[in-house]
Amino acid sequence: MGFLRAHAFQIRYRLPAMSLVLFFRLRRLGQIPLAVLLWRDMISIGTLINLAASFLALVALALGAHGGLAVVLHFAPLPYNIFLLAAVLRLQAGNTFTTTVAVVWFIVMLVL
Repeated sequence: MGFLRAHAFQIRYRLPAMSLVLFFRLRRLGQIPLAVLLWRDMISIGTLINLAASFLALVALALGAHGGLAVVLHFAPLPYNIFLLAAVLRLQAGNTFTTTVAVVWFIVMLVL
């Protein structure tokens, strides 16, 4: 119901498709389907964000930047990863496959 209300608000006031605040609010409140949250947000977009951050960290090292900067760049997506993991675990309601996929993804992204 909250999603429909937010969508009607967007149409009424001609806002962009989804604001950043709405993006996080819908996921935090569990108003996004599990398939969208797990496969699109976590696996697809989350993986791309982590790969980009790791690539930037490697480029920074190759250009002679301080190692601390590379570490910060590499771990920059960590709060987003934790948020996605918490959102999936909150929404999945005891599904062991979903829990396993989410936790394995989080560990791989932490190491990657």
